[in-house]
Amino acid sequence: MRFETNWKPDRDSGIPLYRQIIDYIRVKIESGEWPPGSRIPTERAIASACGVNRSTVVQAFAELTADGYIEGKSGSGTVVTLASWTKEVPKLPDWESYVKSGIHRPNQRTIQDINHAEFIPNIIRLGTGEPSPDLYPKSMADLLRQMPLQMSDFGYPEPRGLYKLREEISKHMAGYGIYVSPDSVLIVSGALQALQLIAVGLLKNGSQVLTESPSYLQSLQVFQSAGMSLSGLPMNKDGLDTAVLEHYARSGKGTIVYTIPSFHNPTGIVMSHERRQEIYELCVQHKLPIMEDDAYRDLWLDEPSPPPIKSLDQNGLVLYIGSMSKTLSPGLRIGWVIGPEQVIHRLADVKMQSDYGASTLSQWTVMQFLSQGLYAEHLDRVRSELRIRRSYMLQLLEQYMKGKAEWRVPRGGFYIWLRLKDGVSIPSLFEALLKEGVLINPGYLYDKSDQNHIRLSYSYASFEQMETGIQRLARSIP
Repeated sequence: MRFETNWKPDRDSGIPLYRQIIDYIRVKIESGEWPPGSRIPTERAIASACGVNRSTVVQAFAELTADGYIEGKSGSGTVVTLASWTKEVPKLPDWESYVKSGIHRPNQRTIQDINHAEFIPNIIRLGTGEPSPDLYPKSMADLLRQMPLQMSDFGYPEPRGLYKLREEISKHMAGYGIYVSPDSVLIVSGALQALQLIAVGLLKNGSQVLTESPSYLQSLQVFQSAGMSLSGLPMNKDGLDTAVLEHYARSGKGTIVYTIPSFHNPTGIVMSHERRQEIYELCVQHKLPIMEDDAYRDLWLDEPSPPPIKSLDQNGLVLYIGSMSKTLSPGLRIGWVIGPEQVIHRLADVKMQSDYGASTLSQWTVMQFLSQGLYAEHLDRVRSELRIRRSYMLQLLEQYMKGKAEWRVPRGGFYIWLRLKDGVSIPSLFEALLKEGVLINPGYLYDKSDQNHIRLSYSYASFEQMETGIQRLARSIP
């Protein structure tokens, strides 16, 4: 059972640590946060989260058991007693069964571990797919100070999003050969929400989503939770293998295609212009819609990637997904979907049922970055910094990992797809490095059968952390 808390016992209070933990758990129980009959975190989990020895928690558990608050049950761990602090046994829901039976599938255990570990103080995040805070725009503070004068309305935006922002995105996308009106743009709370809206708003139970293998999509449970299956198709240096895609299309097995053609996550591959044309023409022939996830497009480091598949689209076949999370700031939670108006209206309706629109403040912020030309200036700086970071990580790999792994130089994005030599247990490596304070993203998150790769990111860790992390990675491989 996972346990996460920001609470820590106060070592300077003069109160014994075990007594502070007793009081903490007692409050949890008496407030109903840990209701009667519920299973509570293990001694080991509480000790780890609170930064104390396990023996301290053992002592606390012993006293709570003696006081009748908790009890150990064979096969169930430690549970809150049904009526330990009340004279009457209440009729309560079995929340654990609710949790287990929820429609939305839980994240893979490794992803849960990563999501938890990313916030451990001083952890070295070698796999994190977001920009370092050092890469956030310097002009953000000034812009936010001006915002009260710029914003005319703090209320809910219209279902498709702030019109002025959609207008700026239309202009921005014209620079990539995608010419659409603001009516065909939907503002979403990041690219992930775009996928969720498409899953529940357009596809039916039993649909089959075709995607690259490996793929970021394989690390998510969005489509599987909606009763759909994912089929991984092989890639080569030019991107998604069209021969295999054609086989699926001809057999009628695929419902929709999902692809990341520019600086693919996790491999970094850039789909060639010819391959983009082939895939588009094939999908037109078989009436197979495409979800084009282009979140990394603006992060080219050597040369821009070919125009989006959407730029070829005169049939309304492609749903284009863009995002500011990888370039401007992940915390803004602003992305967009471009598609036929009827699709955009449907997705907007579904979105209004879930969150009533993306943050108005975030929408105004992004609109100002685009309209004032600040976004283009920011991208120049980000690319310059990422080139330096990429070069440094490649230098570290050459110094410490030569003979232990193979890799290609990415042309943009955040990632280096590292293939380790045969015989290395990736799950064991993940656990060993985590104990040493280093966090990596195993390849099996993106392809269940992959036991050879890890995804490294040069976008987040500091230069000092990169070196320490790569050194520890190298030491962990015989």
